[in-house]
Amino acid sequence: MFRGKPLLKYGLAAGIAGGTLLSLHGNQYQLDSIGIVRLSRAAFTVFQIGVIYKKDLYGKHLDKSSKEYSELKSICHTRSAQKLLQLCCTNKGVYIKVGQHIAALDYLLPSEYVDTMKVLHCRAPTNKIEDVYKVIKEDVKKDPFEIFDTIEPEPIGTASLAQVHKATLKDGSVVAVKVQHPYVQGNAKVDMKTMEYLVKLMSIVFPEFKFQWLIDESKKNIPQELNFAQEGRNAEKMAKMFENIDWLHIPRVRWDLTTPRVLTMDFVEGGQVNDLKYIQENYIDPREVCDKIGKLYSRMIFLHGFVHSDPHPGNILVKRNKKGQCDIILLDHGLYATLKENFRVEYANLWLSILNRDRTAMRSHSKNLGIEGNAYGLFTCMIAGRTWDSIQRGIDREQFSKSEKKFMKQAFTGILPQVSEILQNVDPQMLLILKTNDLVRSIEHTLRAGTGMGSFCVMSQCCVKSVYNQKYTNSQTKIEKIKVSLAEFWALLKIRVYYMFLSFRQISFFS
Repeated sequence: MFRGKPLLKYGLAAGIAGGTLLSLHGNQYQLDSIGIVRLSRAAFTVFQIGVIYKKDLYGKHLDKSSKEYSELKSICHTRSAQKLLQLCCTNKGVYIKVGQHIAALDYLLPSEYVDTMKVLHCRAPTNKIEDVYKVIKEDVKKDPFEIFDTIEPEPIGTASLAQVHKATLKDGSVVAVKVQHPYVQGNAKVDMKTMEYLVKLMSIVFPEFKFQWLIDESKKNIPQELNFAQEGRNAEKMAKMFENIDWLHIPRVRWDLTTPRVLTMDFVEGGQVNDLKYIQENYIDPREVCDKIGKLYSRMIFLHGFVHSDPHPGNILVKRNKKGQCDIILLDHGLYATLKENFRVEYANLWLSILNRDRTAMRSHSKNLGIEGNAYGLFTCMIAGRTWDSIQRGIDREQFSKSEKKFMKQAFTGILPQVSEILQNVDPQMLLILKTNDLVRSIEHTLRAGTGMGSFCVMSQCCVKSVYNQKYTNSQTKIEKIKVSLAEFWALLKIRVYYMFLSFRQISFFS
């Protein structure tokens, strides 16, 4: 029994498998013997997780406010997360992608799950080189060695949906070839349908949590990420959008060797953004790295509304340029959030209210993004990744400390139902933004740099430009447009003066 709801012992796994089979049949999804094994494996894993909580936590009838209950719950979370990790590594493909999504949800899910699943960002499964050759031959319609002079058998990177190999073309050009795992396309629809049923089952175990948003996002995003031709188009759009930024590099797509399952791009050297040893050995300033990433994402979100939404460390490289400064190399352009103008402006206004410590505006703009009542306080904490006290004191005035990070993890663990409610109700466009924010903050934490004054200044400027651009577009007369332009100029001037003052005060303090 889970929270008073009876479940038959082994009928649980069989029932969900049977229900999924009927649904898949009704939707004309292809389900072979391998699919049935994967489905049954997933159902049995959820059954095992349910037993862990039923037997070792709920069955103890402990006081939920007691230290013993808290410690036991943490143990159950860890054991269950390990079961889930094992399932992701065994079933691969979409399961690893969803596991990576879970790993990005700092403060939104129990830390035991987040920390356990983080290994999936760097330890995805690898296919044999023969499987890689097969996919290339099927999609490009040529034998790989008609195309490549050499192709390294060991991948230089592996991910949930593909792996990347360094290769040399017949003309001597060095390229990176991203090849989709051969089993992914065939299993994706079945896997997503299975996961949808598993989430419904988990809602029986945890009736106060709402995880449907995670499945809805995955169902929407996975087809995008499976189309490598679309990824190539995203890369070219991003390169065109930021062509005036000399420190940002996006490898050029080789369209003659690109298909929906094969993506070929120029090979670019660099170290992973979280590789502290590489950064130190190459005399790269971690603060410069974080500052540039912060500026880049502010422009993406608030000005362009086209946001690279998978900035985990494997997808961002850094290198020292000839000027002795840091270049950023952005990889994996499969997942982008395209933000509608009204959402982008509301989000910009919300950030301005956070930076201005304006509680009335925070409540108003949170409501416009789908968050009603006093939940706006928790929502703004999720957006900023800071405590309410820090927001009230000014997040641009003090750095994010280890003690604050520890406090947030502990605090959010105790209010997961409320967090889950927010994720269920917020504008769906916000879900990828939250994930992106957490991944960027994770990079800052790894580099021990934090968000600098330069990043806050640029973000504030981008927010103001976003808000006033809409006002300018909606202006009916030349006089109105002039007034809006002057108001924008004044707002931007105040921001520059304010952050110059903060920087001067900070320099004076440390002098």
